[in-house]
Amino acid sequence: QVQLVESGGGLVQAGGSLRLSCAASGRTFSGYAMGWFRQAPGKEREFVAAITWSGGSTNYADSVKGRFTISRDNAKNTLYLQMNSLKPEDTAVYYCAAGNGYYIRTEPNRYDYWGQGTQVTVSS
Repeated sequence: QVQLVESGGGLVQAGGSLRLSCAASGRTFSGYAMGWFRQAPGKEREFVAAITWSGGSTNYADSVKGRFTISRDNAKNTLYLQMNSLKPEDTAVYYCAAGNGYYIRTEPNRYDYWGQGTQVTVSS
């Protein structure tokens, strides 16, 4: 079992930055590929970014490529999402997720554990 707790969300103006964190506890954090997803009101949960358990490989949704950076610190059991040049359309609840195994996956149903989410609101 892995417990995930997100933090770092908030209200920011367009063009600003935020860094989300996801603290993991329970089983060995480094044994899981990790991902960030988001869900806006009335929309389905969508993939944002993912990273392998070593941190050696990453993948991003086209909508955030070049603006967001996913990273992890296995010594601190923490996943990060640095978000720059934020846009109003980035407004959503952001979730971190853990998937057993090495490979990056972009589908929500391939993740085993989820955090409770943190709200990000970008004003225009």
